Amino acid sequence: MFANFMRRGEAALAAGALALMLLLPLLEIALRPLFGVGIANAPAFVQHAGLVLAMAGALVAARGGHLSTLGAGFAAATDPRRRGAAQAYAALATGLFCGMLAQASWTFVAAEMAVPRAIAYGIPGWWFMAALPAGFLLLGVRLAARLPGAASWRWLAAGALPALGWWFAGHYDGSVLALWPFAAALLLLLLCGAPVFAVLGGLALALFWSEGQPLAAVPLSHYQITVNPSLPALPLFTLAGLVFARTGAAARLGALFTALFGGGARGTAIAAAVLCSCFTALTGGSGVTILALGGLLLPLLVGAGFPERRGIGLVTSASALGVLLAPSVPLIMYAIIARVPINAMFLAGVLPALVMVVFLLLVGGFLKRDGLAPAALAGGVDFAAARRAAWAAKWEILAPLVAVGSLVGGWATPTESAALTAAYALLTQSLLLREIDARGIARALVECAQVIGGIMLILGMALGLTNYLVDAGIPDLAIDGVQSMLPDKWTFLIALNLFLLLAGALMEIYAAIVVLVPLLLPVALAYGIDPIHFGIIFLANLEMGFLCPPAGMNLYFSAAMFGKPVREIAASVLPALLAIFLGALTLSLLPFLSTALPDWLLGAQAR
Repeated sequence: MFANFMRRGEAALAAGALALMLLLPLLEIALRPLFGVGIANAPAFVQHAGLVLAMAGALVAARGGHLSTLGAGFAAATDPRRRGAAQAYAALATGLFCGMLAQASWTFVAAEMAVPRAIAYGIPGWWFMAALPAGFLLLGVRLAARLPGAASWRWLAAGALPALGWWFAGHYDGSVLALWPFAAALLLLLLCGAPVFAVLGGLALALFWSEGQPLAAVPLSHYQITVNPSLPALPLFTLAGLVFARTGAAARLGALFTALFGGGARGTAIAAAVLCSCFTALTGGSGVTILALGGLLLPLLVGAGFPERRGIGLVTSASALGVLLAPSVPLIMYAIIARVPINAMFLAGVLPALVMVVFLLLVGGFLKRDGLAPAALAGGVDFAAARRAAWAAKWEILAPLVAVGSLVGGWATPTESAALTAAYALLTQSLLLREIDARGIARALVECAQVIGGIMLILGMALGLTNYLVDAGIPDLAIDGVQSMLPDKWTFLIALNLFLLLAGALMEIYAAIVVLVPLLLPVALAYGIDPIHFGIIFLANLEMGFLCPPAGMNLYFSAAMFGKPVREIAASVLPALLAIFLGALTLSLLPFLSTALPDWLLGAQAR
């Protein structure tokens, strides 16, 4: 009874915060033309609602087992004793670390309570900030309860482990503790399949302990990134994508692209690659694209004469390419971290995304004749079918124009543009097409909260780690070290691509953005590389991370979708990996592909 009450309460709190984040920007847009002003401090309310959404969504994600890991590791061992030991260690350590994060968060909130600051209308900010210690404490209870054994033992540990972590952090806050025991414990924790946020947060705490600095710096970083003025765009664009993914939008767009590019294996392959890229940008996740389009596109490819393995490789790899297209979440995330205009990044990704699709199809071998029957190569554009499909998919076709047009046009902020896009998706799919009802909308709200909660935990903990590295002067050391080894810009660009290929395979994409961009961007600037060009290079390389184990989530989604072993999926995308790498290298060496559209439409000075 109590567990069910908690589950419903977490979901309702997360969905309510997301609904508030959607409604307030829409009211701002409506009120400004009428009264000249909007709601006082509405952006601050939206940003702090994002903090509540992040923590409540993380609890929903933890309950469903959706917190990101780098794979099960030892927790998936065939030996039951080894598997049980790994699961026990992961539950024990995450419970402890969450307790430490909860205590550090309480120290941060207590400082705010001592000198309260009102957001608006006399409402103090610490009311929202209290979600941090409460959220981490409940996360610790939930994750510690995964200990193997009897229920009574598990719930005893669930209460004791976060409490022990709380006491330890409070007792030793400000003390100087050795780094290596924490580092060893965290490495083992990562190998045991623990959530990435716990490892990043634990490492950030350990680094601050090693210098005797206050631990409240870690939750402060989590708070800072959560209430970033541009960050509410992430959950709102994600909500729009999830609404489209829950309706027949994928089938309508599939019919349109297939008709536009003609029949036969080649036409269907081009249609599949373009559709997967666009749908990933629209939905915000390549895994969502595989699940939404895989069952539709693979039969089309096979029916057109495509070998099944090559078809699986195409769907899996093309779903990663939407990262460069607006309004993809990583594209927005880079703009926030690098402090460049979001509308400039939206424009910058258009030509590079097209280049990457061309490389995938040509260099990846998805258009070659080998293994195809001569009849499979036939086919042409069906203009009548394309007109019918375009009319059927008119609402989906207009969605990117709403998102990009309102932002590039300058009459909506990033948050307002995202709110407009989410409202557009909800209205067209529920009222006009009647393909999603109130229950479906509620499920989309909760699913969005779950996705964003997991992402925000990683971002907050990664930013705490990054802030330590920046304070320690690591970027300056990196500039000196890299320039001494790589004397010219072109050598640096080649080395950068190789490094990012490795980083993408080992790091979750959002953690990579938050940790690596503040370290690598100053180095790139020292070589005279435009920050927008660097962002395209960075994201193009991280697209490969979706296809490389152990962090390549597309492999696992495809294995589940198509019922194939992960090893077979990984083999099917090897040609695509080479193609994407060469495409990223081309984008690195030809900066005008990234900067031409922003300079033309926005102007170099304006952006």
